Amino acid sequence: MRKNLVVAIDGYSSCGKSTLAKALAKKLGFIYIDSGAMYRAVTLYFLRNHISMTDHDKIIDALQHIELNFHSRDYESHITLNGEEVSEEIRKMPVSENVSEVSAIKEVRTEMVRQQQRMGKSKNIVMDGRDIGTTVFADAQVKFFMTADPKIRAERRYKELQSKGDTETSLEDVFENLAHRDYADTTRKESPLVRAEDAIILDNTDITQEEQLEFALNKVAPYLAKLN
Repeated sequence: MRKNLVVAIDGYSSCGKSTLAKALAKKLGFIYIDSGAMYRAVTLYFLRNHISMTDHDKIIDALQHIELNFHSRDYESHITLNGEEVSEEIRKMPVSENVSEVSAIKEVRTEMVRQQQRMGKSKNIVMDGRDIGTTVFADAQVKFFMTADPKIRAERRYKELQSKGDTETSLEDVFENLAHRDYADTTRKESPLVRAEDAIILDNTDITQEEQLEFALNKVAPYLAKLN
């Protein structure tokens, strides 16, 4: 029986998992761990060092040289790759186009799960990803599974890229990328994206960020009472 409270948020790409997780962690005073950022950082390392997705030996060696850490600044969670701040770079299209393939590699998932479980051993946390409620923290007290209409998801992601100065990626590029990632995430052999049986479905196609936060807080409230 856990003495700390773990909130697991899984779901499809660009459903606003990180947005909800950050807001929920801030409201509750919990630690936010962005598991997706961890896989993106590994992907960035592989791209920079020309690590082939099929070169087993090089992958094993590379994972021994990757140190990931989170730190908070201005109420935001930032990730460092071997001491370098990479929070912005890991959101760019080259990483987005390869992260699903990297995430499907067994050795990568094993190492990331090990690190994630260490982070959640004794502290109250909110973690979002693809397999948090099914693999990383199957014993999490509260689990959400987020979804939204694919067109809405693409539009949200497109606006996010534009706001960060990306004028080269089209809305069609984003839509195709999300479709590819959905397929890869749900069909991969290692920890595919599936809804845990006890996960609460949160479809945010037609609700605001404030409404989804209120929904989540209401679901977490009974478990908070047990901590006190």
